[in-house]
Amino acid sequence: MIRQRILFGSLAALLLAAGCTVSTQEEAQQSGGASTPGIRIDGSSTVAPLSSAISQQFVKSHSDLRSPVVNISGSSGGFQKFSNGEIDISDASRPIKQKEIDACAEAGIEPVELRVAIDGLSVVVNKDNDWCKSLTVAQLTALWSEGSTIKTWKDLNPEWPDNEIKLFGPDDKSGTYDYFREEIIGKDGNFRADYSPNSDDNVLVTGIAGDKYAIGYFGYSYMVENKDKISAVAISNTDNPEDGVLPSQETIEQGKYTPLARPLFIYVAKKSLQNRTDIRDFCEYYLSDEAQEVVKQMQFISLNAEQLQESREALSSALGE
Repeated sequence: MIRQRILFGSLAALLLAAGCTVSTQEEAQQSGGASTPGIRIDGSSTVAPLSSAISQQFVKSHSDLRSPVVNISGSSGGFQKFSNGEIDISDASRPIKQKEIDACAEAGIEPVELRVAIDGLSVVVNKDNDWCKSLTVAQLTALWSEGSTIKTWKDLNPEWPDNEIKLFGPDDKSGTYDYFREEIIGKDGNFRADYSPNSDDNVLVTGIAGDKYAIGYFGYSYMVENKDKISAVAISNTDNPEDGVLPSQETIEQGKYTPLARPLFIYVAKKSLQNRTDIRDFCEYYLSDEAQEVVKQMQFISLNAEQLQESREALSSALGE
């Protein structure tokens, strides 16, 4: 289920509760829509709400085109479909891996990486949790790593309740899972097995909101959207929890929220950019000033001028301009 927002007057009315724009070509033709096949987008559950919002704004100025179809299968699932030629654009909350680049190469696909926004993974607890206000990276590592002996909140801090910790997090198809593992556990490390994984961030929100002793993590925008149900935990990159920094537009944008701030991407095939004007126009719109306003409205962090210029230059280069 994707959050509904009023973006520039009427955007939210077109975002479905399932989290994506799911019209089919037959439905478009029956309703009088354009018959040109739509742009197919899949991948990250974090980026999907943004791609849905951008898509709805895009078709307002391209009424001859069908609205892009946005689905969710996680960053890894999106890259798999992308390398198989099943989709046109892959949403990703992590950079593409070498094995995924190799799979694309075998299929004759040259992926073009476009950074589109910034996100901050948010560690969150139940609204009734009045003890865990800040955690160090070391505590997170000890809590989430394979073989962890931490079972109760008291194990994490002697002054905290002697109640079992319930852990919630993305599953292993998620780019959020990969990023958290790399930054908190280490590239070669593994998560503990006794946590509740799910590819749907809204399910994670529900789980944490429903258990006083729960803790979990997901993208910043989901935390903001559900701040009436859950609370963010400040993260300290030192050994002192009092140095903890809460995720916010300001702390993420200014680089103060470390190490859990991360870039978000879309990937598109170079050949598609050069051969399909709808895909080219959509990617150009995604990097427009207007679209960066949508990024802000959707509670992500917009790219700064230098980052935006880098993405625009990557797009121009792929187009041979």
